[in-house]
Amino acid sequence: MRGESTAAVRWVPVEEVGEVRMGKQLSPGSRAATEQFPYLRVANVLDGRIDYSDVNEMGFSANERKIYALRPGDVLLNEGQESLFMVGRCALYMGQPDAYYFQNTLIRFRPNPARVIPDYAQVVFSHWRRSGIFAKVAEKTSISHLGGKRFSKIPFPLIPLEEQRRIVAILDAVESIERELEAEVAKVRAAGVAGLEEMLARMSWDSVLADALGSPIRNGYSPSASSEWTGVQMLGLGCLTKGGFQPKQLKNAPPEVRPTHSAVLSDGDLLMSRANTRELVGLAGIYRSVGSPCIYPDLMMRLQPSAACDPEFLEIVLRSLRVRGNLRAMAQGTSESMVKLSSDSVSRLVIPLPTPEEQRRLVQCGRFFEDRASMLRSELRKLRATHQGLISDLLG
Repeated sequence: MRGESTAAVRWVPVEEVGEVRMGKQLSPGSRAATEQFPYLRVANVLDGRIDYSDVNEMGFSANERKIYALRPGDVLLNEGQESLFMVGRCALYMGQPDAYYFQNTLIRFRPNPARVIPDYAQVVFSHWRRSGIFAKVAEKTSISHLGGKRFSKIPFPLIPLEEQRRIVAILDAVESIERELEAEVAKVRAAGVAGLEEMLARMSWDSVLADALGSPIRNGYSPSASSEWTGVQMLGLGCLTKGGFQPKQLKNAPPEVRPTHSAVLSDGDLLMSRANTRELVGLAGIYRSVGSPCIYPDLMMRLQPSAACDPEFLEIVLRSLRVRGNLRAMAQGTSESMVKLSSDSVSRLVIPLPTPEEQRRLVQCGRFFEDRASMLRSELRKLRATHQGLISDLLG
């Protein structure tokens, strides 16, 4: 092994260091069984933790309960039912013994305590997922599944138990610092939101959004994407998040869309989603250049503030709790999976429109907290990169 590890590593198949088992397949008979028992599925197994908030039930016979029962120290892995990206997502089960069972979309690894400690197995499997080892194994199959048999044959880095405990202790210490930074980021963000909400509450809400705009609200344009680079990009709806604009869903525009198209954005344009789920409709964010001409889709609208309204101020207002609640209330649609806002209703939103000086004070307050949170997030990214490098180094 590289790094500080001094123990010799032996590469043995996973099946030599623990029991590998696929879960029970859901069937009409199991759904109709008189006795129903809780079982875990892909949706319950997240990276490093198990979510018990949405657990389904099905029938298990007495013998099946012996086979598929979970015990503390078991590691559950996504077998690959959802997507290649999800393959190998894993978590330690630390609940009560025999309280939960598991479906065939998951693989259960039960470590042999004489050879492997559960926390070390979880470290190894998480590393395999992040480094793409699981995805490479699943890619070789026609349906992109990891499969219990294929998983069983992957070479496992076996080291003495004492060395396993040392590695886990080192990584636990790093993760503890990560959790502290995450908590600090959350605290700063919460303080920022509270401060901005308090300042907004003291303002007079006696204007409407149309008073703050210099031109009519315009919907975007959604042509079919091109498979090749054309010099113009298109935003996806996912670029508007609860945290504002994030260019994380970009596509190539077709050749006929020129840089002079009316839907091409300018740096600083304010965007709002006009259609989405009721929880996400009306998300707003200031567009920042993505490095090439870019258009916005039909499911977004562009709001261009007048000279009397600071775009950053208006973004804060549109992301406030009061406005978000009003936007959700005015969204129209019979399906909760897709409700819509009209430009007319949005233009009538009640907002504050104070003096430029008051607007600047609000923006400066928002920047103060955002700068602090950004600094902490940068530290967290560096620590996580160090964490992953440490894992790679320790595991060889």
